[in-house]
Amino acid sequence: MAGHSHSANIKFRKDRVDSLRGKLFSKMAKEIISAAREGGGDPSMNLRLRYAIDRAKKASMPRDNIERAVKKGSGELAGDQLEEILYEGYATAGVAVLVEALTDNRNRTAPDLRHMFEKRGGKLGTSGSVGFLFERRGIFLVPVAEAPSEDALMDVVLEIEADDLEKIGDVFEIRSAAADFHRVASALEERKLPISEMRLAWIPSNTVEVAERGKAEQVLQLLSDLEDHDDVQAVSANYEIPDAILAEIEAAS
Repeated sequence: MAGHSHSANIKFRKDRVDSLRGKLFSKMAKEIISAAREGGGDPSMNLRLRYAIDRAKKASMPRDNIERAVKKGSGELAGDQLEEILYEGYATAGVAVLVEALTDNRNRTAPDLRHMFEKRGGKLGTSGSVGFLFERRGIFLVPVAEAPSEDALMDVVLEIEADDLEKIGDVFEIRSAAADFHRVASALEERKLPISEMRLAWIPSNTVEVAERGKAEQVLQLLSDLEDHDDVQAVSANYEIPDAILAEIEAAS
């Protein structure tokens, strides 16, 4: 029998939830700051900022926190100087990894990430070591349940000269060139499509199959570790794990 009380269990779970919520809010605040710094603090003129604010509201982030992040990003409010850094490295099995970080202290972030890579059998590389394996693209997600038909959506994609449309699970994913991100975002907005998320992302030009369960677990653990770091905004990797291996991992977890 466990040697701790029910109330202690409840407190532990509450503390854990509060910690996760705080970490989520911190990442969202940094995204808002970054969006406001790039395109200004007016959401009506900055679609990236508007969607960052919408995501924060849906996650129940306090309004004061949102407004403070916007003001920091637009320069109306003094705050820590955040630096956007792209870290590059390899996971086990030769999987290339890009880590987008937003940090006020690169002397803290880099050693943390290096330790995470090494712990999971990978290695943090130098600038340019794997970046050439990825392409910066605009990503726009439209929920299938709220979208017009796939044919109608394809007509829109062709009309606004976006690059591609693909159905992935319960969303349609529209892609654009990075340089066309704001143009395509505005065009989709004008057509009142129900966009659930829009962002710039690093898309791999090819993938590496990881068919050994142990190595597949290491890759997934590394990505999870990285995504959990306070300074990390997004992680991209060029791995492909067979469904059978994924099923084994899920069954054992």
